[in-house]
Amino acid sequence: MDLIRVIEQKKLGNALSKEEITAFARAAADPATPDYQLAALLMAIRLNGMDARETADLTLAMARTGDMMAPDVGGLPVDKHSTGGVGDTTTLVLVPLVAACGAKVIKMSGRGLGHTGGTVDKMESIPGMRTELPEEEIVSIVRRIGCCVAAQSGELAPADKRLYALRDVTATVDSIPLIASSIMSKKLATGAQGIVLDIKVGDGALMKTLEDALQLGDAMVDIGCKAGRRVTALVTGMEEPLGSHVGNALEVGEAIDVLAGRVQGPLLDVSLLLGEQMLLLAGLAQDAQAARGLLLEALHSGKGLAKLKEMIEAQSGDGAVTQDTGLLPRAAHRIAVKADKNGYLHEVDATRVGLIAQSLGAGRLRKEDVIDPAVGLVLLKRIGDPVREGDLLAQVHTNHPDRGEQAAQALLQALHIGEGSVPKAKQLYAVIAKDRREVV
Repeated sequence: MDLIRVIEQKKLGNALSKEEITAFARAAADPATPDYQLAALLMAIRLNGMDARETADLTLAMARTGDMMAPDVGGLPVDKHSTGGVGDTTTLVLVPLVAACGAKVIKMSGRGLGHTGGTVDKMESIPGMRTELPEEEIVSIVRRIGCCVAAQSGELAPADKRLYALRDVTATVDSIPLIASSIMSKKLATGAQGIVLDIKVGDGALMKTLEDALQLGDAMVDIGCKAGRRVTALVTGMEEPLGSHVGNALEVGEAIDVLAGRVQGPLLDVSLLLGEQMLLLAGLAQDAQAARGLLLEALHSGKGLAKLKEMIEAQSGDGAVTQDTGLLPRAAHRIAVKADKNGYLHEVDATRVGLIAQSLGAGRLRKEDVIDPAVGLVLLKRIGDPVREGDLLAQVHTNHPDRGEQAAQALLQALHIGEGSVPKAKQLYAVIAKDRREVV
């Protein structure tokens, strides 16, 4: 089918037929198709949208451009996906913790997209870590230890892999049909039977409003249920970075600290909420309370941290980082960011924080950019915390002092101090499942 005709149809705002959508997906998987044609259609979709039928058709078409796994992992395979945020390191906490409770977790992850971090980039900051794994090895690792976090392979949803990279550099990231089909095509292709979705909402998320987040959740749950999968979506907050660390090796270190019991707070809280749903979908707990009990036991006993070490070593990484985070890459310079007045931290411009980390080298401006795993930011205050002039608000970790000084000045502007106390940022906004939508 002529791809130009498909572009023309969506440019005019018309719904695409199943055949036209299948042609688009196959063209995306074909290396001979020019990037500019795919980019044109992505922009037309971003501007004119897709209805529920088109979105479902695109999801299935992209999944079918590659292998459709049906992994025998010795149990019901479960997965989790976040729509992306700043300091969102839940995967590295959640996957080993849930696996330590007996679940089988196949986690296919992506690289950095826009101002948000990518789990694969974070994992690759661990010395020796392999994330580009063949399907057979992924399944073998999950059967043996219960979990594996790997990069999306060229054989799994190759159409999505190409479109995912193009969206990042064509300003088409923030499209609900493209987000929903991208996420769910990978989940369907990897054979996950239980899928928990973490839909971020707020300043630092792709979804800025609760209405958009709910719409995305409805779309993805609908797609998954139509495909015969068990799906639950949580809408969680991103008014400030979820963790205090932003940057690849820094976020790995924070995840290790959480699993070691040294750090509590929103990163752990959201990980536990997601973990409850994963254990419920896997049939390993009767209710959320029982699931929470299993997760806390794995956390406090050290089983979760031990499982992370197992997973790292199974993927050729240096498991010693779980006992000594100093083995992770470290930036040459640290620059302090101090408060310039008294008050309370009222707001954190989370998107700007993500962009500042990106400017240091923690993220990509272009798809061919190379990540610096050591650089990033550490935030030492959260929304609602009291602040006095001269207090240390944050640290910039950089390998380029000039760039670091610019980042420190920008970061001070992203942290808004005001008079009077304000409440802590909200974490959970809604739960969406089949025939259920509960706003909390």
